[in-house]
Amino acid sequence: MAEHTSSSITIEAAPADVMGVIADFARYPDWTGEVKEAEVLATDSQGRAEQVRLVMDAGAIKDDQTLGYTWTGDNEVSWTLVKSQMLRALDGSYLLAPKGGGTEVTYRLTVDVKIPMLGMIKRKAEKVIIDRALAGLKKRVESGPKDSAAGPEKTL
Repeated sequence: MAEHTSSSITIEAAPADVMGVIADFARYPDWTGEVKEAEVLATDSQGRAEQVRLVMDAGAIKDDQTLGYTWTGDNEVSWTLVKSQMLRALDGSYLLAPKGGGTEVTYRLTVDVKIPMLGMIKRKAEKVIIDRALAGLKKRVESGPKDSAAGPEKTL
């Protein structure tokens, strides 16, 4: 069985609000550092993404990939690799659990690249991807929806 990497973060928002951001693939390039393009290719009967094409740039891993998504209730989504240029496998999930007045989000990820790579380096890359994704998700959810017509926000 492949090793996985996981990490958790608490976001000051309801699980439904967090999942709303996770499920909004079209906005991924706005808040994830690695996703440059996202296109929903297929949806389920509830309108949730079943297959998504992502153009990724995660430093050592640049890829055009298609992922298949499975939604379990309102608080879990998992994905698996359908097709990729660089990867042999990519399995991940977000699990949301109410915590205090917010939501604990646990992100699990397993990546297997087609080129040989030491397991230690692979785990480090997974950890960087997870930590960036969780930080981006937290910032996106807690700052609220952005109106792209209003232009970029300036922060000091």
